[in-house]
Amino acid sequence: MTYKHLSQEERYQIYILMSAGNSQQQIAELLGRHKSTISREIARNTGGRGYRPRQACLLAEERSLGSRNAGRISAEQWSETVDYLHEKWSPEQIASEVGISHETIYRHIYADKAAGGSLWKALRCQKKRRKRYAGGQDRRGQIIGRRPISERPAHIEERAQVGHWEGDTVIGSNHKQAIVTLVERKSGYAVLSKVTNKTSDLVGNAIISELKPYAPLVKTMTFDNGKEFAEHQRIDGELQSTTYFADPFASWQRGSNENLNGLLRQYIPKKRPLSTVTQEEIKMIQDQLNNRPRKRLGFKTPNEVFMQSVKRVALRT
Repeated sequence: MTYKHLSQEERYQIYILMSAGNSQQQIAELLGRHKSTISREIARNTGGRGYRPRQACLLAEERSLGSRNAGRISAEQWSETVDYLHEKWSPEQIASEVGISHETIYRHIYADKAAGGSLWKALRCQKKRRKRYAGGQDRRGQIIGRRPISERPAHIEERAQVGHWEGDTVIGSNHKQAIVTLVERKSGYAVLSKVTNKTSDLVGNAIISELKPYAPLVKTMTFDNGKEFAEHQRIDGELQSTTYFADPFASWQRGSNENLNGLLRQYIPKKRPLSTVTQEEIKMIQDQLNNRPRKRLGFKTPNEVFMQSVKRVALRT
């Protein structure tokens, strides 16, 4: 069997799983690696602050940085850039922090790839999608009291006001367990919660529990047509919100949520059983996503933008 070096994604998974309290043996089994590989990785790259995936990846990448483009970014800038990449920041977000253009970062990453490096895997990329054919009909049946997105006020599309949310579920392997994903449209603030089954009552309970503390800032919800959202009327009653449903097979109508789901998959790949994911890990991922600067927010973080609205509501009450 040919040995393959640990990828950046695997190093980050090691960090997440260690933080969640998994043993080296458990981590090895979850990643499909030999225990000695995990043991060796942790022993080599654990410093005074513990095992840090960014540091581990930087050490692995240093050998490939003697390329012709190395002089364009100083060692300090590159080290900082690699750190941010392993926090799942985009080159545009990184550029706002390290003082070099995102084009230069992209060129440097692809030069590293040409030299045999794997830093390019930290970039966000779109996968080819297979077109679904359903004759324009929703194959999952009808939801009682469904309010179509065509009735949603047009001003919500402008993302000018905090309080309008999108929701979805991410399913685990073999359709066992799920993660409820919620995102506020203007700020991009994400809320994640794990449920043991994708039933409407469990999903409804999770949404109510997670958003109840922010009820004054929950004006509307937009879901897809999954049956797990069948209790939308109960959700609206608890949160005093108004729920709308996107058109069947029109994922672009919930673009913020689709983007959030893609970001979540960077941390929790499809092949990983959700039974191995703890609620503590979910909240750790939520915290990281909410504290990364966004270009469309003027490089403020979703947490900063959302919490400004929370404070304004608190002052009024």
